[in-house]
This record gives sequence, structure tokens and C-alpha cells, in this order.
Amino acid sequence: MTRPDTVVLDLDGTLVDSVYVHALAWKEAFREVGVDLPTYQLHRAVGMGGDRLVAAVTGDATEDAVGDVVRKLHDDMFRQRRPEVHALDGAAELLEACRDAGLRQVVASSSKPEDTEALLELVEGSRMIGEVVSGSEGPSKPAPDLVEQALDRAGSTHAFLVGDAVWDVESAARAGIPCVGLLTGGYSEAELRDAGAVAVHDTPRSLAAALPHVLDVVSRA
Repeated sequence: MTRPDTVVLDLDGTLVDSVYVHALAWKEAFREVGVDLPTYQLHRAVGMGGDRLVAAVTGDATEDAVGDVVRKLHDDMFRQRRPEVHALDGAAELLEACRDAGLRQVVASSSKPEDTEALLELVEGSRMIGEVVSGSEGPSKPAPDLVEQALDRAGSTHAFLVGDAVWDVESAARAGIPCVGLLTGGYSEAELRDAGAVAVHDTPRSLAAALPHVLDVVSRA
């Protein structure tokens, strides 16, 4: 058993309640270009970056024709809706628990740098986070690149990721680290575990309370 020295934190749906705001922004953006998609389908894709999402939900033809336009519209609409986003229940407590456990904290988010910075400002205690890697720094989740960059910046030898989507679980696995899932992004425990999560908790607060046990689980993973 090797105790982790670093926790890699997702942002959207993990520290801030933004998943459904993103889904609505994507829905409005697609509608602007004449593509009407059900919100549930867009929700299932949130967590991967915009570089992947358009093709994932509509196919390569739409990506080639209007992908950049849709991404720009989404970004504009999400920023208009950003006042609707708030820190998730217990986000500050999770950061404190990780600090008290001696874990280095880094964020790996598929969001753009300006959105990542603005959303982190909503989380009390976000100054405890040492490094932030955003979606402009490589292929977004489920690719492992952002997670690998976060680990490199932290100088980590043993780490785990906390995320809310199957894309987080997949990116962690591809980066060679375990993932702990949260239900705050709308995925079920079964979906997160089927994707490979070694533990699943309801909220950041419940994960903070269970962190000593979770560290044991992660150490054995």
C-alpha cells in the first residue's frame, strides 16, 4: 500500500454546481445554428471539453461545418449564465480535509482558463490549490493529457483524481491513477463504478468526512 501525496480535482460538477448550466448553454448554442438537441444528451457529454463535445453529440459533419461557431456561442452563453453557478455543498470542507491530510491539491479542468479562474473564485479556500491546468493546455478529457500535466506540475508520485463524470474516471485511468467519483454531476453510482471509480460519494462534504477511509481505498487501488 502506498499512500497518495496528491489529489487531482475536477472543477465543473466537482467543486462548483455548473454541469446543468453548461448543458443549457450548449443547448442554446446548438439551437442558434439550427440543431435542436435534447438536454439529457448534452448533459451526458458535459465534462469532456468543447474540442470533443460537438462531434460527440452531432457527428463529424456538424463539427466540420459549425464546430467553432457552436463553441463560441456556448462560451458566450455560459458566461452570461455564470451568476447561476455556485460552489457545491462542502467544496471548501473537501479542500480543507485534503490540506489537513497533507495532500498537494491540483485542478485539471476541461474549461477554458478564464472560466476556470472565475469558477475557482466561487470556492472558499481555493488558494489551497497549488496548480491549475485548464482545457487550453492539451486535449480535454477523457484524454489523459490534462491530468498528466497536473501530476507533473505537482511533482506527484502517487495520486488520485476526484471527479463527477465518467470522462473523469476514464482520463484518470488513462493517466494511471485511481478515481473517486461524486454524484454531483448527475451520473449514478453504478455508472461511475462501471467506468472504474474505486469509491463514490454523494457530495464534496461527504467525501471530506470519509477522506481517511478513502485514502486507504485509494492506497490499495
